Amino acid sequence: MLYKVSAVLRDASDKRILVSGHTDNVPIGPSLRGRFKTNWELSTARATSVVRYLVDHGGIAPRSLTAVGHAYTKPVVDNESEEGRSHNRRIEIMLYPKDLEKVVAGVEQ
Repeated sequence: MLYKVSAVLRDASDKRILVSGHTDNVPIGPSLRGRFKTNWELSTARATSVVRYLVDHGGIAPRSLTAVGHAYTKPVVDNESEEGRSHNRRIEIMLYPKDLEKVVAGVEQ
């Protein structure tokens, strides 16, 4: 799936690519705690592993990419059920203009 996504992203060379990692609100269990202390580290690791894939296998320029972890702070659905929690464990890829600062400055004037 990421390989197909990278083919689309390569054609968006005029954009910045923000990769956001997310988790559910369940604290990290014992099996993962040695690797990720909290959901913040897990969400950031999700984002950075996608960024690494896009660079290493997708041919995306590293300067175009940013990775960020949001942990459980931006759920798309309620975390009360396993199904809801599984929807919240995700990666989002967003595209922004490379000259976003100029765009924002123009709006403020």
